[in-house]
Amino acid sequence: MRKQDQPLYSRGRYKLVYDRKRNGSLRSPYLQIVWYDQATGRNRSRSTGTASVEDAQHQLDALYLERERGQAVCPSCGQPLQASARHLVTDAIANYLIARETRASISAIRPRLAHVVAYLTEIGKLDAVCEDIDEDWIDAFREWASEVPIALPNGDTRERAPGTVEASVRQLAAVINLAEANRNTLSRAKFVPKKPAEVSQTPMYRADIPTLAAMFNYCIDPKMAKGESEKLRDRRIQFREQLHRFLQISVTTWARPDAAHDVSVDSKRAQWHSASRTLNLNPKGRAQTKKYRPIIPVARQMAPLLDGHKGFYVEVASVRQAFEALQQALYLPGDREAGLKLVRRSMAQLARRRLGERDWVEGKIFLGHHRPDVSDIYAPFDPDYLSRAREVTEQIIDEIIVLAPNAFQPTGGQRRNEPR
Repeated sequence: MRKQDQPLYSRGRYKLVYDRKRNGSLRSPYLQIVWYDQATGRNRSRSTGTASVEDAQHQLDALYLERERGQAVCPSCGQPLQASARHLVTDAIANYLIARETRASISAIRPRLAHVVAYLTEIGKLDAVCEDIDEDWIDAFREWASEVPIALPNGDTRERAPGTVEASVRQLAAVINLAEANRNTLSRAKFVPKKPAEVSQTPMYRADIPTLAAMFNYCIDPKMAKGESEKLRDRRIQFREQLHRFLQISVTTWARPDAAHDVSVDSKRAQWHSASRTLNLNPKGRAQTKKYRPIIPVARQMAPLLDGHKGFYVEVASVRQAFEALQQALYLPGDREAGLKLVRRSMAQLARRRLGERDWVEGKIFLGHHRPDVSDIYAPFDPDYLSRAREVTEQIIDEIIVLAPNAFQPTGGQRRNEPR
C-alpha cells in the first residue's frame, strides 16, 4: 500500500501529493493527483509528470473542472479552454466557494457573494462573464446595493453601510483573481476595491463605567412598573441571562462579539487553562484569520465563573436581539453607534487611559491588533504575561461592581447548578 504525504493542494476530492514507499522514500519524483472514485469504490491516481508544484496545481484544477464542472480542457496540455468560452461570474463564484470552503471566514464570504448574485439576478445578467466586471459595473453595483436594506431578525430593517457593500466588492475581486490564477479567465479584476478607511466610519460613542454598570443592572436588577409581580421580574432576569454572560465575558476579554460567543470551557476546545488563568479566544481546530484571536489572562473576578461552568459560556448563537432591547431601554445612541462591539470599544478606551502609551502594547495584544511572534509561544503561561492589562481590567470590573454588585456573580442557571 502506498504511503502518501499530507496533500500539498486540494480541490474538492482531488488532492496533490508525493507518492512514497513504505520506508518514506519517493516512489516517483513527479507529483501525483489522487481522488476517490465512487464508481469503482477505490482510490485512483494520475501522475502529473512534473515536480513543479505550480504546474501540478494547474493540472489538478484542469482535471477538477473537467470531471466536476464539465468544462472543456485542452487535449494536449490538459488546461481549461478559457479563451474560446469566457468564464461566467456565477461559475467563478461557485469555484471560489468550493476552494475556500474550509476557511474559518467562509460564513462571511457566502453572504457577500450572495449579494453579488442577487444583483446579477435583479438586472437579468446571470450570463455576465468575468471580463465584463469593470469600474463602471462596480459603481452600478455599489449604487444598487446601498439602496437594499438589511433585514433584521426582529422584522425591522436598517440601511446597508458603505463598508458592508465594499466587503462584497472586495470578495468579488478575490473571486476574479482566483479565476485568473486558475487560468479560467484572461485577466485579474479590472476594478480596485476601496480601502476600509475610505468607506467605514468607526462609531464615536463609548460607554463609561456608570453606563457599563447600568447594562449589567438591566440584566440582573430589571426595573419594574408598579404592580408587576416578582414572578415577572424573575422571568426577565432569566430571559436576560445569556446577555449577562455576554457582558461578563466581553468586559473581561475585550473580545469581538463573535469571539465572545465562541468562548467555551470544554476541554476539547483547549480554550480555558484554569491553572494559568489564561483563555485562548481561538478554539482548537479553528484557523486564525486577519482578525487575530489572542491568548489572554483572565481577571480574578471572571476565573471562578469559568471554573464553575461547562461548555459554551454564552449558550445562544447570538445575543443581538437582547442587546438591541437593552440599547432602547438605556437610551443608548442608535445608527450603529452602540452595537455589540460597544463593550469592546469602551473597554479599549477606558483601559488605554489607565495603561498609558508605554504599556498600551499590552492593550493591542488583548484586542488582537498585535500578533506575537513564534518566540512568544510560551509567554501566555508566564505569571507576568499582560499583567498590566489584566490589572487594569480588574480595576474596571471592581468599579462596575460598586454600582452593580452582582455583575460578576454566577448567573441564575449557574446558581441552580443546572446541567448543560
